[in-house]
Amino acid sequence: MLHILVVTLICIVAILLIIVVLMQNSKGGGLAGAFGSAGATQVLGVRRTADFLSKATTYLAALFMLLCVLAEFTTGSGTSNEPGESVIQKNVPAQSAPVSPVLPQSAPEQK
Repeated sequence: MLHILVVTLICIVAILLIIVVLMQNSKGGGLAGAFGSAGATQVLGVRRTADFLSKATTYLAALFMLLCVLAEFTTGSGTSNEPGESVIQKNVPAQSAPVSPVLPQSAPEQK
């Protein structure tokens, strides 16, 4: 149950991170320029918006990495101390003894 919650949080943070990165101004104007006069730049100002978006990117990226590490610990696989079988070992049919190749019988030489 905890793993499902962590994966859901990872998806939400990833979507927010994508949105925040796309809203930042780039040399070409970025997606923030597409909003025109209704953008956040008029509310906060150009400088404060850039600071907020860069800090939000940093915090969201750090949160994303921490959640990914937490997701690794909550997967639940490998609960025993002994190493498990690989997929290849599980799918190999069981054989009682190794099979040696059959060699062709040679005909006796005639003189």
